[in-house]
Amino acid sequence: MAEEEQTRLNYVVETVLKKRKQKEDWAIKRRERRDAKRKRKEDFKSTIKRPEQFIKEYRDKELDFIRMRNRLKLRKVSVDDLKSKLLFVIRLRGKRDMHPKTKKILNILRLPHILSGVFLKASESNLKMLLMVEPYVTYGYPNLKSVKELIYRKGCGKVEKEIVPLTNNEVIEQALGQYGMICVEDMVHEIANLGPHFVEANHFLQPFKLKCPERRLSVSKRPFKDGGDTGNREENINELISKLN
Repeated sequence: MAEEEQTRLNYVVETVLKKRKQKEDWAIKRRERRDAKRKRKEDFKSTIKRPEQFIKEYRDKELDFIRMRNRLKLRKVSVDDLKSKLLFVIRLRGKRDMHPKTKKILNILRLPHILSGVFLKASESNLKMLLMVEPYVTYGYPNLKSVKELIYRKGCGKVEKEIVPLTNNEVIEQALGQYGMICVEDMVHEIANLGPHFVEANHFLQPFKLKCPERRLSVSKRPFKDGGDTGNREENINELISKLN
């Protein structure tokens, strides 16, 4: 009998358990309401701008436009000065302090988002646009290894208004078969060598979405040649591609 009393399990009355469960549910709901209220306050604060903020943003945008015009006046760009006609351009920064014209040019270059990248064929007009948006982009001469790794790892194409990864050669054959490209390797060759159908292949390729490194990039507006991060990196772009790919 004594042994039975010792082995008897402890139990809690059902009503106590129900009350305990009810208190836990109320605590969770109260916490959720409190978090939602805090978030609404934060969102409301973020939507309200002081007059000084508007003035600062306006001045930053105007200053961006003035610097853009000065760069075009003081610096001349020529395709003949480049070591390679194939460029890979990466957008590094830019949001609030951009002039609307800067934003428009970045969209023309197919760089609407930070850490997006595109291949570009060097021309006078393209180099002029790169000079205009230089504080927000960096570019250089990608080697065959970089071209291949970018397309194989992050390559996506547009088929019937849908973006699809290049995991199947049938996708490439369907879109570019008329230009003699039936597999990924054909596309790599066309891009890397600036083939006769580079424009069609590059237009089919969607901008590459590069990853953010573990250590965030501390981007300086100064040109790369002056110790900054923007502008022409020449062959050093391959090192940056390997970090972001």
